[in-house]
Amino acid sequence: MAGLDDMADDGIHTLTVNGAPTLGHVDFPALDSFRFPDGGGFPNSYRAFVRHAGWGRSFGLWLVYPPVLPGYADGWHGRAGNLTTRFHAAYDDGRSEGFDWMVEPDADWSSTTSLHVFGWSENGDALLWDTASRDEAGEFPVWESRSLGSLHRLGDSLHDALPLIRARAVSLFDSGPHDIEPLPPSRL
Repeated sequence: MAGLDDMADDGIHTLTVNGAPTLGHVDFPALDSFRFPDGGGFPNSYRAFVRHAGWGRSFGLWLVYPPVLPGYADGWHGRAGNLTTRFHAAYDDGRSEGFDWMVEPDADWSSTTSLHVFGWSENGDALLWDTASRDEAGEFPVWESRSLGSLHRLGDSLHDALPLIRARAVSLFDSGPHDIEPLPPSRL
């Protein structure tokens, strides 16, 4: 299993996968051609993660949604899009109710409009990109919303966020011998 220091240096390629990654349903042309409103594509760290890890459970807890071929579930356009809509609805309601604690400790209400879910934990937490804050390297800052009730900035890219995501998962329960557990693709 990759150590936290190794992961910070090399990131994605040090993650261990339990066998072959599930890649057969991943839409690689979409992974390379999708464009956000700013004209840029998926961050390089995410593209490297999808190519290395495929579809699976990361650190025993997290699902990162790749673009998938038509007819498959649990992908960027379907599942991550629906979770983003759910996130925005929850935060719109929280803002109208004056629940300022929802944007604590690291954000403000204006930052919630450009957040987009790209991963989800099995305990209801979201990994989000700030798609309005792409850096010179093409990376988006990564945020975590715990139970859609707080916002924590995890770093400037998925490379930066992975050690924190892993450490938090390990603190919640004992980790297994592999970082990524491939999952079978689901049909719609």
